[in-house]
Amino acid sequence: QVQLVESGGGLVQPGGPLRLSCAASVSLFSFNAMGWYRQAPGKERELVARISSTGASNYADSVKGRFTISRDTAKSALYLQMNSLKPEDTAVYYCNAVIYKPQYDYWGQGTQVTVSS
Repeated sequence: QVQLVESGGGLVQPGGPLRLSCAASVSLFSFNAMGWYRQAPGKERELVARISSTGASNYADSVKGRFTISRDTAKSALYLQMNSLKPEDTAVYYCNAVIYKPQYDYWGQGTQVTVSS
């Protein structure tokens, strides 16, 4: 079965960097797209970044220029490099993998990112 496991979350000071990892139990070629979502307390889950099977990436306006999504197909891993972190980036971050046809989403368990001084 498909399993996604996030790691790398933690406490970081504003302005600092943090790198999140998502290990997949299957080849990344199994998916049409992968991405990172986050959910802050009292807010809806939102898409942070995504990368297609072709390598094209997209970012939420709030993180554009600060975050970078990447993948390593050899390691079946997805990454999110977060720089210049702000307190408003505090949230649980989730790894997502999507199959378009038929449509299906896989999710990781989430990893907490707290940005505070």
